[in-house]
Amino acid sequence: MNRLHVHIAVDDLSQSIGFYTALFGAEPTFTKDDYAKWMLDDPAVNFAISDRATGKTGVDHVGIQTDSRDGLDAITARLHAAEQAMLQQEATTCCYAESDKTWVEDPSGVRWETFYTHGEAAVYGADATGALEYKPRPSARAGSSCC
Repeated sequence: MNRLHVHIAVDDLSQSIGFYTALFGAEPTFTKDDYAKWMLDDPAVNFAISDRATGKTGVDHVGIQTDSRDGLDAITARLHAAEQAMLQQEATTCCYAESDKTWVEDPSGVRWETFYTHGEAAVYGADATGALEYKPRPSARAGSSCC
């Protein structure tokens, strides 16, 4: 199953946890001092908030979380077919999780993260900071270190 992902930067994490708990009718699935996440089935969404001191509040990025590496590969193939500039990351640590990711921007500049999470992490990690660039689709995946 694929799940919509939304990550919002907030000013006050505690106040925002209260608001989103009321909105969703559920407590966060995961919390840290600077981060909270709800893994909801109705609606099927991975909804995250953080006060990472980025200086900017609001929607940070949206995305699609897959439950398999094959699911991520299928989405990445569609992005290659659309000739989108992208950044691919393997075994990256972000949002207290270990994930493989593909980042793109839509035509209006909205960041999209497609990802497969395969483990937990003790630290927040880092968001994608590399430049997006168009690379023609490889004919075959060349191992776990290819991008």
